[in-house]
Amino acid sequence: MAKKAILKEAFLSGNEALAQGAWEAGLSVACAYPGTPSTEILEALALYPELDVQWSVNEKVAYEVAYGAAVGGVRSLFACKHVGLNVAMDPLMTSSYAGVNGGFVIVVCDDPQMHSSQNEQDTRWVGIYSKLPVLEPSSPAEAKDYVAEAFIISEKFDTPVIVRMTTRISHTKEDVKLKKRVTVKPKPLVKDMRKYVMVPGNARLRHVFIEKRLEKLQKFAERTRLNKVEMNDPKLGFITSSVTYQYLKEAYPDASFLKLGFLYPFCDEKIKAFCKDVRKVIIVEELDPFIENHIKELGLKKVLASSSMP
Repeated sequence: MAKKAILKEAFLSGNEALAQGAWEAGLSVACAYPGTPSTEILEALALYPELDVQWSVNEKVAYEVAYGAAVGGVRSLFACKHVGLNVAMDPLMTSSYAGVNGGFVIVVCDDPQMHSSQNEQDTRWVGIYSKLPVLEPSSPAEAKDYVAEAFIISEKFDTPVIVRMTTRISHTKEDVKLKKRVTVKPKPLVKDMRKYVMVPGNARLRHVFIEKRLEKLQKFAERTRLNKVEMNDPKLGFITSSVTYQYLKEAYPDASFLKLGFLYPFCDEKIKAFCKDVRKVIIVEELDPFIENHIKELGLKKVLASSSMP
């Protein structure tokens, strides 16, 4: 680790880069249950002596330990593969209501084409029914940057944040710029039963809070640099996210792009403005028509074609 500290650049996989970014962002506690394509995240984090890193007996326990650390006031991270998130769904849903103290990031690695999995769940839907923000990096370098941004968003909006990785991002390698670790002081734990104890009376009050939080997150989605427009030829525009952005940049280098990195809540005004500026819009995404269905609901007639990559 001493050698890594003096390097300015390293050739890292997406999982290794995400671990590096979490360490740089002042992470203190990380918990997971192993499962490809997410396993290497905790393996990489275990190499940093400053961190409390734990394998757990299952994803539910891992989530609860990591979330408990966040409530205790330190930045923490939970990692799993897509099917593992099913096991942790109970504490995940309640943590959305309770919010955080220190920043809390949920890293989920989906597995399109089932390279090592029994199904192809699309974790993006979890953002909708848990009312949590979803970030989607498109490369190892972005994975490193996005996890740091996720901690900031988590603490600013009092929310867990989902970072959705996929196999191609987790296991692709890229030259990544390294930074120094920032010092994040633990936040004091203040006794607040209405915030953290989700009996029905308290949960009803927190439901009002998370609906207002979603409104604030949607406004943030319009201005964040994670959603970026690349205007080139206005004849053809793509709305995309994750690794499909990289595929499209290779195949259509002259096209215009709206790349969604802060995927949910959606940046409706930015989407409408982009569709106004290009003649034809094609939506390309992996697995389910998550972006496509939402844009259809906006009633944008320029969206003439769409494609979901299996």
